[in-house]
Amino acid sequence: MWTKSSRDGKKRGRRERSFGGWCVAFPRRVLIVAGLLCIVFACAASGLSERLSVGGFAASGTPSARAEAWAARFGADRPELVLVLRPSRRALDSPAVQAAGRRITERLAAERGVSRARSYWTEADGALRSADGRSALVLADLSGSETDTARTAQRLVPRYTEHGSLFAVRATGPAWSLAQSTEQARTDLVRAELIAAPLTFAILALAFRSLAAALLPVVVGGLSAVGALAVLRVLTAVTDVSVFAVNLVGALGFGLAVDYALFIVARFREERARGLVPRAAAQASVATAGRTVAVSAGTVTAALAALLVFPFSFLRSMAYAGMAVVVLAALTAVVVLPAVLACWGPRVESLDPLARVRWAPAPTIGRDSPLWRAVAQAVTRRPLWWGAACMLLLTVMVLPFGHGRLGLADERILPTGVEAHATADLVRREWGTPPEGTLAVVLPRADPDVDKAALDAYGRRLSALPGVRGAVTVTGRYVGGRRVGEARPQRALPVPDPHPDPRARSYPRARSHPRTLPPDRRGRGTVATVSMVPDPQSERAADLVHAVRGLPSPGPGHVAGWAAQVVDARDALTSRLPLAAALIAAGTMTVVFWFTRSVVIPLKVLAVAALSLTAALGGIVHVFQDGHLRWLVGDFTATGTLDMTIPLLLFSVAFGLSVDYELFLLSRIQEHYRATGDNTEAVVHGIARTGRLFTAAALAVAVAMGALASSGVLLLKELGFGLALAVVVDATAVRGVLVPAVMRLAGRANWWAPARTRSPRHRRRRGPQTLSDPDISAPVSAPVGPGQPPVAPPSTPAEAPQQ
Repeated sequence: MWTKSSRDGKKRGRRERSFGGWCVAFPRRVLIVAGLLCIVFACAASGLSERLSVGGFAASGTPSARAEAWAARFGADRPELVLVLRPSRRALDSPAVQAAGRRITERLAAERGVSRARSYWTEADGALRSADGRSALVLADLSGSETDTARTAQRLVPRYTEHGSLFAVRATGPAWSLAQSTEQARTDLVRAELIAAPLTFAILALAFRSLAAALLPVVVGGLSAVGALAVLRVLTAVTDVSVFAVNLVGALGFGLAVDYALFIVARFREERARGLVPRAAAQASVATAGRTVAVSAGTVTAALAALLVFPFSFLRSMAYAGMAVVVLAALTAVVVLPAVLACWGPRVESLDPLARVRWAPAPTIGRDSPLWRAVAQAVTRRPLWWGAACMLLLTVMVLPFGHGRLGLADERILPTGVEAHATADLVRREWGTPPEGTLAVVLPRADPDVDKAALDAYGRRLSALPGVRGAVTVTGRYVGGRRVGEARPQRALPVPDPHPDPRARSYPRARSHPRTLPPDRRGRGTVATVSMVPDPQSERAADLVHAVRGLPSPGPGHVAGWAAQVVDARDALTSRLPLAAALIAAGTMTVVFWFTRSVVIPLKVLAVAALSLTAALGGIVHVFQDGHLRWLVGDFTATGTLDMTIPLLLFSVAFGLSVDYELFLLSRIQEHYRATGDNTEAVVHGIARTGRLFTAAALAVAVAMGALASSGVLLLKELGFGLALAVVVDATAVRGVLVPAVMRLAGRANWWAPARTRSPRHRRRRGPQTLSDPDISAPVSAPVGPGQPPVAPPSTPAEAPQQ
C-alpha cells in the first residue's frame, strides 16, 4: 500500500531528476556555462548594426509594389534624395548660379551609388523651381535597396549640405529620412537604457528590500538581450532585420526579465519562509513558478508569431526579435536564475537600502497585500457593480479607437527640427504640393505614336476625376477634362516618396539601358502622371486610387504612388487580420485550457485581454493621432493617422504580457481553490497574494517600456507609450477589479471541464486538497540557515493542474 510519505518521496525523486533539479544541484556548472555562452553570444552579435535594414513599412507583393517596379523602369518613380538649393546673393537664373547648379548636378550624378541626377538647371523644368523663384531642386535616384540608398544618402548629404559661398543646401527624401531615423533610433536606445535602468533598479530594490535581489532581473535581462542580438545577427544572413528591432529587444527583454525574476524570486522567498534550504527552495520555485514562466513564454511567443502572416518586413523582423528575446528570457529565468538563488542562498535577502530608516517591518514581495485583499473582498461582495464600473472605464478609453485611421510612416516620424523633416516641410510650403501627392500610371503596352488619340482621351478622363489637380501624358497637360498645354518630360513631381517598397527598388537598379527609356525595344510604353488634391493617406485619396484603377486605359495600367501604397497596405492588413486573430485566439485558448483544464477561463482570458488592449489602442489614438498630452510624451507631429504596423505590434506584445499576468494570477487562484474548494476565497487569496507582485512588476515594466516614449522617432514613441499604458491598465483595473468580478460571477463554472479532458490525476480528486501554501498549511518552523541540517522539500504545490 502506498503511504503519503512514499508518494512524497517519489515526487521528490522525480523533481530531483528533472532538468530544473539538475540546474539547482550543479549551480556552479550552470553559471560557468551561462557565462561562456554570454561571451559567445556577444562575439556572435558583433557587427549587427552594419547588417540591420531600414524601412519595410510598406506591404510587399501588392499591386502598387509591382507598379513601383514598372515606374522605376520608365524613370517615373520617386527620387530617393532631394536637395534644395537657394543662392545666397544672386538670382536663380544668373549665369554664375546656372553654371554652379549644373556642376553640382553633374558631380552628384557621378557619385558612387547614384543612378541619375537632374535639376532645374539641367532639365529646364519649371516644376523644379519654387513658387517664389528663389530656390531650386536637385533630384537624385539612388541604386540598391532601401538600406543601400540610406547608406548612400548618409555618405553624400554631409558633402553637399555644407554652406558654401554661393548656395545654401538642404536635404530631404526617403533615403535621407531613413538614414536619420536610423541614427535617431540608435541614440534613443542609449538614452532609453540610461533612463530605464536606474529607475527600474530602484523600483526592484524597494520591492525586494534587497539590492542583491534587485540585480537578478539585470542578470536575466542581460543574458536574454545578448542572446537575442546574436540570433538577430544570424537572421540577417537570411532575411531583413529592422534597425528598430534592437530597441524592442532592449525594452521587451528587460521587461520580461523583471516579470520572470519577480515571480520566481517571490516563490523562492515563500519556500524559504516554509523552512526549505536554498537549493530545495530554488528547486521548488522552478517546479511551480518556473513552469508557469515557461507556459507564459510560449503564449507570448505565439502572439508574436502571428505577426509573420502580414506582408510587412518591418513587422516580421520585430516578430523574430521578440520571439528570440522571449524564449531566451524564459530559459535564463528557469535555468540560470535558480542556479544563482541556490548559490547565493540567504545573501539574496541582504543589502536592504532602507533598513536604517524603517520604523516597522516592510511588506515583502510574495506575501499577502492588505490593500489588495481589501480591494478583492470589496469586488467579490458586489461583483456586478464593480465589473460594470470597470467595463465603463475601459469603454471610455476605447472610444477614440473608433475614429482611428491607419496610414504609413513618412519623414514626419522624425522631430520637426531634424533636417529631413524640416526640408520636406519647406518643399510643401514653397512648391505647393505634398511630397507624396502624385500617382504614376504606367501603360507598358501603349504606343505613344500609334495610340495618341487614346492617350489624349485617357488624359482628359484622368483630369476630370474628383480630387485631381491635373494630369499629364505624352499628348499634353490636362486640367478639368481639357487639354491646357504641351506635355513636360514624363517624370513624377519633384518631391520624395517617404518609404518606397524594397522589392520595387531592388531589381530595376541592375539594368543596362538608360533609366528614361522604356524597356521594350520598339519604344512601346508610356506613363501618365496624376497630381491629386486630397491628402494621400485620406479616404478621398483612397477613393481616387480606386477610380484611377477602374478607369478604362489604353492597355493594362499599373498605378504607382504613395497613395496607392497606402491603399494596398490597408487591404493587405485587413485581409490577413482574421487569420492573425484566429492564430492568437487558438494558441491562447489551447495554452490556457491545457494549463487550467477549464472551458470557461480560456474564453474569459481572451475576452478580457482583447478589451483591455483595445483600450490601450484607444489611448495611442487619443494621444498621437489626435495630438493630445504632448506634455506627457514630448513634442511630435500629429499626422492624423497611425502607422499601421504599430497597432499590430503593440497588440501582439501587450496581449502576450496580459496573458502572462493572467497565467500567474490563475495559478495562485487555482492552487487555493483546489485546497479549499471555495471559489470566492480562492479569488481573494490570489489577488491578495499577487497584488503587490503585479504592482511592482507593472511599475518596472512600464518604466522599461515607457522609456521608449522618450524617443524622437514617432514609431518608438507610440510603441513605448502604448505598451506602458497597456501594462498599467492590465495590472490594476483589469487584474484587480475586472478579473475577480467575472470569476466571482462565474462561480464554480470557472473550473468546469468535460471529464474526458481532465488528466487521470485530476479525475481521482474528490473534495478539497491540502496544498503546500504557507497561508493554508500547518505552521512551519523558522527559516533554515546555512549551518542547520537540510529539510526535505515537501510535495510540489499544484501550480498547474497537470502536475
